[in-house]
Amino acid sequence: MERIPILKMGRLLLVTIQVDMHDRLAMTLQDDLTARIVKDRATGVLIDISALDIVDSFIGRMISHTAAMARILDARTVLVGMQPAVAITLVELGLTLDGVSTALNVERGLALLQQERE
Repeated sequence: MERIPILKMGRLLLVTIQVDMHDRLAMTLQDDLTARIVKDRATGVLIDISALDIVDSFIGRMISHTAAMARILDARTVLVGMQPAVAITLVELGLTLDGVSTALNVERGLALLQQERE
């Protein structure tokens, strides 16, 4: 079964999506990520989507729902590397990604998560 790697960096988890997302992979990532938040006692999750050219409504909702689940598990989610076409698509679909902070790149996303921990 195809899985997206989740890397641990201290109390943070880093997810870099380098493949085209499909519904089953998105659901597997959601399950894996919530399990890792609990197992690793993570306080933050950084999701890098810079390799994605397209995000459909299902993937957009999955990101929002995953962030909501992370928040309930006491971890903050930052989405980084969003391409302009993806941002345009999400707005056109009416997805607001409630509870998800965004940053231009991994460096800024890590700084945002570190800032909130202090």
